[in-house]
Amino acid sequence: MVPGRRAAEGEITGAGEMFRRVVFSLLVAVLAGAPMGAAQPAQAAGASEFIRALGDEAIRVLQDPDASLERREATFRALLKDGFDISFLGRFVLAKEWRRASPEQQSEYQELFGEYILVTYSSRFGGYAGEALTIVGERPAGKRDVVVSTRIDRPSGAPIRADWRVRADEDAFRIIDVSIEGISMAITHRSEFGALVQRSGIDGLIVVLRARAEKMPATAALR
Repeated sequence: MVPGRRAAEGEITGAGEMFRRVVFSLLVAVLAGAPMGAAQPAQAAGASEFIRALGDEAIRVLQDPDASLERREATFRALLKDGFDISFLGRFVLAKEWRRASPEQQSEYQELFGEYILVTYSSRFGGYAGEALTIVGERPAGKRDVVVSTRIDRPSGAPIRADWRVRADEDAFRIIDVSIEGISMAITHRSEFGALVQRSGIDGLIVVLRARAEKMPATAALR
């Protein structure tokens, strides 16, 4: 084992655990009937409908009594892969180190980062407990982005506020960040990864991401 690897793995999973729980709940919350507002720009309305559609598809599978855990995991991974701009997130999270990495490091990092995101956010199938998501507003963020503001109401506990930053690209929408109670998923990972790269270099980060990506799936963990 690379010296310090166990501690480094903890660095990029501890702070992200809140996001693993809450992002899962948000994506599978019941979105049907969420108010859209009376008048919206087309881009904002499209971004809101995009967020709604992700939740509708997830809840359809999660409420299917005949759906196996394997099918649920596969469906949720597909939703994450299609819904998030993982390539953009990977470059953003690595920040200035992206330009310093060799083409080989960039390629390996992006592949492992994508798998890390899919594993991290698709492995908590016990986290859904009847939460309901309401779209409460939209606002432009720059020329290409829309922030979709949502509130998740839980059977137990206070409501949670989440803002989804959605980017429109040739009539397609992708999530490039989600902020939960003002804390950005992208910035959180950027801070975690930056600390690790500073200490162990890009190759050290790649080693840790590979270890995280190779951990057992949810189906094995529940046995």
